[in-house]
Amino acid sequence: MSKDSKILQWLKERYDVSFIEHYATEKKVPNFKGSFWYYFGGVSLFLFIIQVLTGILLVMYYQPGADTAYESVRLIVTKVQFGWLIRSIHSWSANLMIFSVLIHMFSVYFTKAFRKPRELTWYTGFLLLALALTFGFSGYLLPWNTLSYFATKVGTEIVGVIPIIGRPIMELLRNGTDVTTTTLTRFYGLHVALLPALFTLILAAHLFFIQIQGISEPESWKDKSESEKKYIPFFPNFVLRDLLLWLIVLNVLAILAVYFPWELGHKADPFAPAPSGIKPEWYFLFVFQSLKFFPAKVVGIDGEVLGIGLFGLAGLLWFLVPFWDSRTPAGHRNKMLNYIGILVVSYIIVLTAIGAR
Repeated sequence: MSKDSKILQWLKERYDVSFIEHYATEKKVPNFKGSFWYYFGGVSLFLFIIQVLTGILLVMYYQPGADTAYESVRLIVTKVQFGWLIRSIHSWSANLMIFSVLIHMFSVYFTKAFRKPRELTWYTGFLLLALALTFGFSGYLLPWNTLSYFATKVGTEIVGVIPIIGRPIMELLRNGTDVTTTTLTRFYGLHVALLPALFTLILAAHLFFIQIQGISEPESWKDKSESEKKYIPFFPNFVLRDLLLWLIVLNVLAILAVYFPWELGHKADPFAPAPSGIKPEWYFLFVFQSLKFFPAKVVGIDGEVLGIGLFGLAGLLWFLVPFWDSRTPAGHRNKMLNYIGILVVSYIIVLTAIGAR
């Protein structure tokens, strides 16, 4: 008897785990030309796990505070054994996770996997993307270097221009009227406590909905008979393919971390002028670049205020995709969705490229 079977037998003698075994062997995954995109949900989960593990290691040495944050990160990258590697893996995996979540979201959108009865899966997935972006923004300040300090200052100032609620939100984020050591402490608390707790809860709900409803079948299968549809077993076939992709992602992450280590930069000086050409991280770059194209005034409205309002409306409409999709005439629904999706993806890519230049 193998070691694995002994463990399983030990569990069976003490707990009724037959439902898990039945679920793993009976569950099937649609197998078609676009099924590759299914795996990016698992990749996103894998990168989140790496984020948690490397984050725990970094927290053991990191000390929040204007006088200690930069020095503690420098200690990690120069004195702690493999500290530079752990920090680099943490930073790169954060960027790859957001990239993977974006791919996963658009693949769900284009395959129409948000439609009834999977509306809640879409809503929780959108919230996970929003939290992932918030993770990136809150973690960016923690090294307390020049770039992170001024990028955070600019980012919170953009929030502050929102009419009525903007100023209170900005002061809530900053824990005051300016970016100071209390802002750093607040962002640290958000990054290591509140956001992980919220993310874990919503992720659990997201995975629960997927497991209960199963993985969605492509729209083209609606007119096919059961004999024409192809499936693969969830276990071991789909799981092993998922693990293989995880291994590939881990290798890519290791190469990036070793050959392109995350730079620490110079310590932030709040009294120094902001460096020229300062930009946010790539996942906020299309918004940043778009706001630069707005004129100072548009029909008496501040251009920046109008831009933020339009992006807020666009985000709300994207969140409500299942709602307005269900109210679109059936004959035009798929074409309209595809055109909108292509337009959104093209806009993000083009504006990001322009901003990067």
